[in-house]
Amino acid sequence: MAALSGVRWLTRALVAAANPGAWRSLSTSVVAQAASRSQAEDVRVEGAFPVTMLPGDGVGPELMHAVKEVFKAASVPVEFQEHHLSEVQNMASEEKLEQVLSSMKENKVAIIGKIHTPMEYKGELASYDMRLRRKLDLFANVVHVKSLPGYMTRHNNLDLVIIREQTEGEYSSLEHESARGVIECLKIVTRTKSQRIAKFAFDYATKKGRSKVTAVHKANIMKLGDGLFLQCCEEVAELYPKIKFETMIIDNCCMQLVQNPYQFDVLVMPNLYGNIIDNLAAGLVGGAGVVPGESYSAEYAVFEMGARHPFAQAVGRNIANPTAMLLSASNMLRHLNLEYHSNMIADAVKKVIKVGKVRTRDMGGYSTTTDFIKSVIGHLHPHGG
Repeated sequence: MAALSGVRWLTRALVAAANPGAWRSLSTSVVAQAASRSQAEDVRVEGAFPVTMLPGDGVGPELMHAVKEVFKAASVPVEFQEHHLSEVQNMASEEKLEQVLSSMKENKVAIIGKIHTPMEYKGELASYDMRLRRKLDLFANVVHVKSLPGYMTRHNNLDLVIIREQTEGEYSSLEHESARGVIECLKIVTRTKSQRIAKFAFDYATKKGRSKVTAVHKANIMKLGDGLFLQCCEEVAELYPKIKFETMIIDNCCMQLVQNPYQFDVLVMPNLYGNIIDNLAAGLVGGAGVVPGESYSAEYAVFEMGARHPFAQAVGRNIANPTAMLLSASNMLRHLNLEYHSNMIADAVKKVIKVGKVRTRDMGGYSTTTDFIKSVIGHLHPHGG
């Protein structure tokens, strides 16, 4: 899927290069819209890939600043169209949501921070973050949990992938008070979406040369709901005889991940389990600051952090770790077929971590976000950046 999208982007870039006049006319309306939103920081670069940027809440804006600084230093041919959507900063409305959706639908690729969801109920059950994912049908969330050489954690040399269905399940926003003091919260499981995420997981394993897929469930208790998800995974598994297929109950999976995570390769699971396991697995290799993530629909690709945390207590203190967001940005460049720039940035980030002189607080160091960015930029130049 990502490869097809990459080819589509490459074709678009080649057409733009061959006919810059047509590209200019195509982008005139976008420039006008951006200007009308007073986004002077968006600078149009001829032949560059337009990407929607949504900084989000907490340290999101600081992490996006890191991405922009590194991209600028590496001369990456990407033009960011920045939008702001936030429920906690009173920057969320139907109009803003539509602007973001319009930009994402046009650009097909986005990089986003965590859009924090307040716990208070204000008449709308579905958060803006969930609505955004649903409207774009971002059904597959992929988190590649990989140890970073030079950064020692409880488990080292880990390399596993968590694939999460994120458009239904417990996140269906269907809750009501059926009687006083009795709340019903509906979990929706459909054959269509269960088969789709299972097929995505097996296709991913095939494409990436991985040998095993583990379906995670709680079908012993939710016999019909999780039973349907499990049945769909089993049916799809039969179509991929070269890939080993296993099933595991969610509670046992949590214990096994902590005791012996090396037994896992690709894991596929429904929405809530995926959210929990993403965070648990991120903790195995260093936490939310070092694990990138991405979400896919049939048409769109959104790049983000693997464990979504606003890290609000770090806002403005210049201590946030930009590793996850920079690695996610590198993955985005690979998706756009900008392999050279993708490798340059990922290699620079990994070198900074391997050398170990510049470490943010969450990695046991005393360096600032700015120190980290400067160090990454310093490691770009040997590649000709």
